[in-house]
Amino acid sequence: MNSSPVRELLALIDRPDVISFAGGLPAPELFDLDGLRTAFDTALSTTTGRRNLQYAPTEGNPALREHLAERLSGQGLPTDPADLLITTGSQQALTLLATALLDPGAVVAVENPTYLSALQCFELAGARVVAVDGDEGGIDPDALAEVLRREPVRVLYLVPTFANPTGRTLDAERRRAVAELAAAHGVWIIEDDPYGQLRYRGQALAPLAAEPAAADLALHLGSFSKIGAPGLRLGWLRAPASVLPALVVAKQAADLHTSTIDQAAAAAYLAASDLDAHIARLRTAYGARRDAMVSALRDALPAGSSCSDPEGGMFCWVRLPGDVDTATLLKTALAHDVAFVPGAPFYAADPDHATLRLSFTSNPPNTIAEGVRRLGQALR
Repeated sequence: MNSSPVRELLALIDRPDVISFAGGLPAPELFDLDGLRTAFDTALSTTTGRRNLQYAPTEGNPALREHLAERLSGQGLPTDPADLLITTGSQQALTLLATALLDPGAVVAVENPTYLSALQCFELAGARVVAVDGDEGGIDPDALAEVLRREPVRVLYLVPTFANPTGRTLDAERRRAVAELAAAHGVWIIEDDPYGQLRYRGQALAPLAAEPAAADLALHLGSFSKIGAPGLRLGWLRAPASVLPALVVAKQAADLHTSTIDQAAAAAYLAASDLDAHIARLRTAYGARRDAMVSALRDALPAGSSCSDPEGGMFCWVRLPGDVDTATLLKTALAHDVAFVPGAPFYAADPDHATLRLSFTSNPPNTIAEGVRRLGQALR
């Protein structure tokens, strides 16, 4: 199994003179440090403080699950606290799903390209990953139908809202079509949704898991990392009752339960703070950064290039013209003190070596402009 080139690249570029568009990192200056400090103080100072340092139920903190169920219901996905399992980041939720749903050799269908660490997770489980073509509107339902006809697909994995790495969003019509195809073939849908609340323009869409056809097949993953702080390593998994007990057993075997104190602090934070107001501040800041990157790339990229124009999320996806290998180009970019992630590792099949991913969230607009200027020099 190969290690993540993104993680390796983050270690390589850890020097102050490099402007990095490589990691999908939230902006640390936008963390609600005071609110989280107060939440931890509450979790440790109340009469339940000692209990919050003890072992805890595998399913997760009851108050936290109540808050999350209320938020998901408000986003158009009716949820009961009993539907939720708290995980150590949504990446662990992926691992638990692979453990519970996939035998070695099982077939997983993914949009091509897709989230790199999901591909790692399925590879580690011994699954066979099948790529499904898409376009600017996300996964193509006709292409999915063809794959479902010829392959015994067990799981369909998607990031349908502001996808990593492309930034694409599956529209309402395609969500319905995908859900109906999965239901017709008895395929589990894993909806990975770490970016859905980071929308900068356009109308919000209900989660794919809210589609009626997907009611008994959809597994919805969420995360505190992009809207709160990734260092807490808090995620959640909404699952049908038919599979949730197996996921609880898988988590018991993995780590017993997610950090008790971090869950208690998150519950205290959600009780005392206005998370929606915090997300609104993130949207304002990240939206300006997205605009800065898209505008700068229009001037910096050579003729014949294409660049995504995402409505939300954290990434711009670029394709350069001609026979270019961006893994080779990265060396030139680093010599100009700018970094990106080559696109090829995100492909489950037939990688396009002329692609690259750029993250715009962790740098302010003026730094983005300078970084893209350096990238333009490297391209020239």
